[in-house]
Amino acid sequence: MDFYGITIAGKRLGSAMIKIYTNRENYQYDLHALFKAFYPEQEVRVYGEDAQAVLGDGDRRAAIHFEDRRIEAVLDIEGEKHYTNVYKDDTCVTKKRLKLSVYEDLCDYTGRTLPWGNLTGIRPTKLAMGMLSENAGDDDIIAWMKTEHAVSDEKARLSLDIAKREKRILDNIHYADGYSLYIGIPFCPTTCLYCSFTSYPIVQWSARVDDYLEALFREIDFVAEAYQDRILDTVYIGGGTPTTLEADALDRLLSKIRKKFDFRHVAEFTVEAGRADSITGDKLETLKKHGVTRISVNPQTMRDETLKTIGRQHTVEQVRQAFFLAREVGFDNINMDIILGLPGELETDVQYTIDEIVKLNPDSLTVHSLAVKRASRLSQWIEENGITSLKNTDSTMEIARLGADRLGMKPYYLYRQKNMSGNFENVGYAKEGKYGIYNILIMEEVQTIVALGAGSITKRVYPDGRIERCENVKDVTQYIARIEEMIERKRVLSED
Repeated sequence: MDFYGITIAGKRLGSAMIKIYTNRENYQYDLHALFKAFYPEQEVRVYGEDAQAVLGDGDRRAAIHFEDRRIEAVLDIEGEKHYTNVYKDDTCVTKKRLKLSVYEDLCDYTGRTLPWGNLTGIRPTKLAMGMLSENAGDDDIIAWMKTEHAVSDEKARLSLDIAKREKRILDNIHYADGYSLYIGIPFCPTTCLYCSFTSYPIVQWSARVDDYLEALFREIDFVAEAYQDRILDTVYIGGGTPTTLEADALDRLLSKIRKKFDFRHVAEFTVEAGRADSITGDKLETLKKHGVTRISVNPQTMRDETLKTIGRQHTVEQVRQAFFLAREVGFDNINMDIILGLPGELETDVQYTIDEIVKLNPDSLTVHSLAVKRASRLSQWIEENGITSLKNTDSTMEIARLGADRLGMKPYYLYRQKNMSGNFENVGYAKEGKYGIYNILIMEEVQTIVALGAGSITKRVYPDGRIERCENVKDVTQYIARIEEMIERKRVLSED
């Protein structure tokens, strides 16, 4: 029996689905997330309780029926098993408790537990942060996460550690009268195997870069005026890969930003250089000239064979040279990203990558657990090669943690994604004073972030904690053609 679902009792599941039926429509998202956590390679769909007829040949079935003080579960994925839980002491069992009950049934059914328990959201540190704001003690926070959400002791302590560090780092952020700015450049040298972000191969879009920048400049003009009375805390230019822009285009963009926005209070100005095949000396000089304080040089792996597999058209040696060049230009806050669970990589490969990064001595390290996105080419790759080629384990996570420790780094932010390899997390490590402030802000959702460019999402945070969003269209052509509509969306959101 293979609990990852490739084969069960010797039978290959192929394209069969896990179909879940429930009487509670508002529980469908949580049920989908829980079952996907236990069966990450399987397509999971959730239906209303009266939709039994949609079950097809080869599909596996689960039925979850909720009442105020009772839950019934029939799981027929690896062989039928029936669970009934009755809560006699509660007048009305909370959704959180019912979700925990389903998680416990799945643990019993599969013989496995998950490191983050029944948590399905992407921001687990927000729980610890919220309790810290209420002056809860460390032991109480850890006990609560373990009891109420079945989070492992290790992950509960990690979440608390990061929440305390985040709280200290954000002490000087202007929550009520400030904001942060995100600008998206949706172009890349190539599209990576695992990528589902808004990105377009620059070679196919070079003729439209100027049109994109002109539309972006119109959005910049509006935001600069609309937010002129608020304090700008951080600026982050991401993508895609911003350094796919030629040096003169980068210079135009950065000049526009510096001209239109007040940088007197900006604590951090980040540009994702990212891909080594997009980094040149003149581009780095341009970034430095305009006061960029933090950049990324992201290898993802230090194995050339893996780089080819994931569609990166650069070598490990180019990563090293790009890093050294950034140091020569004068950047003293360089982040590097790696991904655990890449196709074919074992613990020895992760150890090699970490050892090579330690030699480079970056200022921060972001450790991602591979997430399988339906919109990425990785989904097709898994169908052809099997999910067993993706290995992320406690051991690989520990190798990365120990590497960060060798570099004198501490964990400072954390987030999770759907369909994440091993049901683990993404963790940012950094040396003291080199923390990515914007990264914390985007995860904790405590400050308004105004996002510009194709595929970006603006989030307005109100004093009462309420959050409202407006999105820009993802398609570059549509973004250019409908820029006035994008601006109008922001106008409506910015009005009181």
